[in-house]
Amino acid sequence: MLSSKSHLATSTRIFAAGAALTLGTLSLSACGGSSTAPGASEGASDEKVGVSLIVKTTTNPFFVSMQDGAKKAAETGGVDLKLAAGKADGDEDTQIQAIENAISKGDKGILITPNGPSVVDALQKARDAGLFVIALDTPPDPADAADITFATDNFAAGELIGKWTAAQLDGKKATIALVDLFDDKVVSVDYNRDQGFLTGLGIDTADPKKNGDESKTGKYTGGKGGEYEIVGNQASQGAEDGGRTAMETLLSSNPDINVVYTINEPAAAGAFEALKSAGKDKDVLVVSIDGGCTGVDNVKAGVIGATAQQYPVKMAELSVKAIVDLAKSGEKPANSPGLDFYNTGVELVTDKPADGIKSITTTEASEICWGK
Repeated sequence: MLSSKSHLATSTRIFAAGAALTLGTLSLSACGGSSTAPGASEGASDEKVGVSLIVKTTTNPFFVSMQDGAKKAAETGGVDLKLAAGKADGDEDTQIQAIENAISKGDKGILITPNGPSVVDALQKARDAGLFVIALDTPPDPADAADITFATDNFAAGELIGKWTAAQLDGKKATIALVDLFDDKVVSVDYNRDQGFLTGLGIDTADPKKNGDESKTGKYTGGKGGEYEIVGNQASQGAEDGGRTAMETLLSSNPDINVVYTINEPAAAGAFEALKSAGKDKDVLVVSIDGGCTGVDNVKAGVIGATAQQYPVKMAELSVKAIVDLAKSGEKPANSPGLDFYNTGVELVTDKPADGIKSITTTEASEICWGK
């Protein structure tokens, strides 16, 4: 665990990286050929660069913050930005229409948080038309359906909250409820967070790209180690009401749940309300991933024990800048060293630190949270 001073230094570096993106530089690798991007004319440097940002939904503050970051970058970067969103998390049809619109408009690039596998063919059509596609937060499946992904390391985020949970259990039996995103489609952010959490807890996973196929009972090896039982997996659609319903269903299966993993903080808030209604809120560890201001406040209030903070504004600002750089100079963004995506960072947020697990406090996280 870092000292308070080290925590502050870490979060300050993250904030600086996010706040000064339009002035800073992005790790780039030059593509071959002319310095003018394909489809751009020699005199196009003063023209606005067309970019479409297509998020999953605007009901989640994560994606609203992403839009705000893109708008800020567009104002300073000479970008003609168009915004689109699914009607709900999982709405692929609206996203496909937005991709078609970006192609028709002649945009230089698309930034997208994919709502599911059905968007892949439309993304390929956009790339065939010469648009550069950047996935944000959620890589498409397959990942090479986008030119590059700017995202949190979602497996690492899940692993952080899993390690923290194991430390807090202190050898006690873990009776685990998993509140996931979907049960009708496979999305990488869903299985990476879920499987990362179980790995951090010290539970062997079977297929790392599939939720719910691990042994339902056994021993976890994280922290001091102990017995575990997985009550089940329930989908929440990443929403508060979905989290509440999922938790109610899981509690009906086993009222002795003492560990709750949630895909995001809205689902965590809903799960907590179900626990509170059942009189179980004082005895359960709830962990999540997001790091929005509301979620950080919920960690401070004890609704969530720990969350992994990600940085959607940074994702959006960096990706808009990457499209501008590509259009004006032909330079393409590069993956982070050793990864198949550009890593925008993650920090564990908790006011109950555990030995050997790097974290920041809610006070520090509040200074760099999003969705204020």
